[in-house]
Amino acid sequence: MKYAIVTVPAAAVRKKPNHRAEMSNQLLFGEPVKVIRAKKEKWLNIESFYDGYQGWLTNHLITFTNKETATCPTKKIAADLFSHLVVNGVTMNIPAGSSLFQLDKKRGGIEGFQYEFYGKISEPEKIKQRAEVLVANAHTWLNAPYLWGGKTILGVDCSGFSQTMYKLVGVPIPRDAWQQAQVGTPVRKLEDVMPGDLAFFDDKDEIVHVGILLSADKIVHSAGKVRIDLIDKKGITNSDTGERTHRLKLIKRFL
Repeated sequence: MKYAIVTVPAAAVRKKPNHRAEMSNQLLFGEPVKVIRAKKEKWLNIESFYDGYQGWLTNHLITFTNKETATCPTKKIAADLFSHLVVNGVTMNIPAGSSLFQLDKKRGGIEGFQYEFYGKISEPEKIKQRAEVLVANAHTWLNAPYLWGGKTILGVDCSGFSQTMYKLVGVPIPRDAWQQAQVGTPVRKLEDVMPGDLAFFDDKDEIVHVGILLSADKIVHSAGKVRIDLIDKKGITNSDTGERTHRLKLIKRFL
């Protein structure tokens, strides 16, 4: 069994070992993985330690390390929308939510990959007002374009948005919307929601969308782009067009 850490800003994880295959996820800088098997030399079937999500990526996107390093929790993450590193004299920009592995003051790294970090460091475990911070972070992502499998401000899908917002406040949740809907504490009525609760939406009883509730009548979600729309007990109404877009199925609380 091999272990590795993502050492690019955002690594594309695909359904199959092919660049033309669907991108189902992204792993951000510093996230550790377990290598399950290899195919065609450069393609690796991996599993994320953060959420157990599996897929394929190329060996160019990771740096191998030992199990002890890969499984050691990273308590510091990059808080700014983009921060920069210096790696062997070359600048690398990394997105919010990146894990600053083995960081001591400004320096971090593993054998074969050393870096200097310049930016705002967050220690999510120390955040006290998690809901307030989560909502504030979500507002900074407004107008980020929708991207299937994406988890950065340059492109993010609905569940990647909710997962990353929760990661920034130190609360791990699953990757996909249907998986997120299976955990958390149910909120029975829309009138009882608190900022930061997740609302889930279905199509023929299959969970297909998720958004972060700001109040009992507003939601921020990635649909075309990250946007704020209206919500009632029936679902989401597009604030620009008045069109009903998503049917509300259930609400869960994670904070």
